Amino acid sequence: VRLQVQNVEKPLYRGTFHCFQSIIKQESAFGLYKGIGSPMMGLTFINALVFGVQGNTLRALGKDTPLNQFLAGSAAGAIQCVICCPMELAKTRMQLQGTGEYKQKTKNYKNSLDCLIKIYQKEGLRGINRGMVSTFIRETPSFGFYFLTYDCMTRYLGCEAEDSYVIPKLLFSGGMSGIVSWLSTYPMDVIKSRLQADGVGGVTQYKGILDCVRKSYHEEGWRVFTRGLTSTLLRAFPVNAATFATVTVFLMYMKSEDNLPECEPGPVIHQPSSL
Repeated sequence: VRLQVQNVEKPLYRGTFHCFQSIIKQESAFGLYKGIGSPMMGLTFINALVFGVQGNTLRALGKDTPLNQFLAGSAAGAIQCVICCPMELAKTRMQLQGTGEYKQKTKNYKNSLDCLIKIYQKEGLRGINRGMVSTFIRETPSFGFYFLTYDCMTRYLGCEAEDSYVIPKLLFSGGMSGIVSWLSTYPMDVIKSRLQADGVGGVTQYKGILDCVRKSYHEEGWRVFTRGLTSTLLRAFPVNAATFATVTVFLMYMKSEDNLPECEPGPVIHQPSSL
């Protein structure tokens, strides 16, 4: 977020690692965890919603085909925007608060919930849902590629329950799915961050998505749409590797428990490589 929205005329950070070092130096290690309350409150519901909608949509579509995997993932991505957008708005505002200050002199928000309450009091529901359209445009195809990539990777690697290397394979598949999903719509993430950060300090720059795209490109060129990509990909692999592997192993375990005949000495899991 810091890299995506920084002023090109007076940049604070030269890149991902310089940003990392600067935050620790100027704001202490706690500066790296600004805005953590918002994801901790929202991610549980988002993941439950995403995997629930994706699984049920795939069953409703009938056939487990690559197209249906993409459509089911896209449906899940679109629906979770209702939670994702306000969550990321609070996260963005909290992460930008006190930039470069070791001890925050200007603390507008106490925490993520306080941030959302104050935005609502000042701007109403429209303020809480700032960046909703850009979030929808980003999340819908992104989650389609997310689930499609995971399905293709697990099939290609032969991820079966009886495989002794199933966990590393699931972790790798999940990590690659995260990278592909972010690469597919990353420029829109930059626009979303800029729109949600717009207005901080009382200055509004952008009228909407197209205006933000036009002004950003005019002032900084095409590279502006790759700002912060390195840090995003460094985060995406381990986060999504853990998420997908955990969900898949849990589903496999639950299926083995459901299908375990009484008095049978051990579970026999017959799990297709697709969620």
